[in-house]
Amino acid sequence: MYSPIQDGIDKSVRSVLYVESQPPSNIAGLVHCFWELKTVTDLPEDFHYHALPDACVNILFNQVETDIAGVTALRTKAEVLNLGKSFHYVGIQFYPGVWRGKPEEIADCYVGTPYLGSLPLIQTSKKISEMDFNGKLPVLSELVQWFLKEELVVINIVTEKILKNIDQIYSVADMARLADLSPRQLQRTLSQTTGFSPHNLLKVLRVQQSFKKHYLELYADQSHYIHSFRDITGYTPVKYTAKFDV
Repeated sequence: MYSPIQDGIDKSVRSVLYVESQPPSNIAGLVHCFWELKTVTDLPEDFHYHALPDACVNILFNQVETDIAGVTALRTKAEVLNLGKSFHYVGIQFYPGVWRGKPEEIADCYVGTPYLGSLPLIQTSKKISEMDFNGKLPVLSELVQWFLKEELVVINIVTEKILKNIDQIYSVADMARLADLSPRQLQRTLSQTTGFSPHNLLKVLRVQQSFKKHYLELYADQSHYIHSFRDITGYTPVKYTAKFDV
């Protein structure tokens, strides 16, 4: 099953903690993980977080300023987010294709303003703000159940087939075959449920997989690999792994 890597944290920064927790089994088909990102002590300089595209949608909670929350997702380019010298974020990472909330609510950049939408994000953020990470997890699971009840998240059969068979996908044709769809049906379905074309989704998934597999299993040659990796991350593979924890 698809398991995107964590976003880039510069190896030179020692006072930033990132942890993940797996969801309970009843929502494991929807949620990749619950996560927490925070400073252990105040940093001497602003921290720049290198967020990688992974086709997932995240529900984000700022635990320092609990009115700040949002729904976030990146497209096909990495974003560098200036989080300042002290921060504490918690989130829910949904698998590609399961989120059914309003597309206009999804941000692809730094979220730094109070949430003004209709989802119970601020209430949840305030409720969990004084809990440790393990204490937050049942509340986050309850929120996912609420999303399910409101049909804001649903199992996406097409993306589920793609992600479960990701090691067998080397082309858009493979993706369509494994999803039991024609290329045109795949194009329409992915556009409606993920916002990605099959080509762009494959491009993002390949780069994610390249952190765990030899590039020649995914790309025609080294030049193609380096070009695609740099196009999405902003770095060559060698420079990325030298700079960030992977």
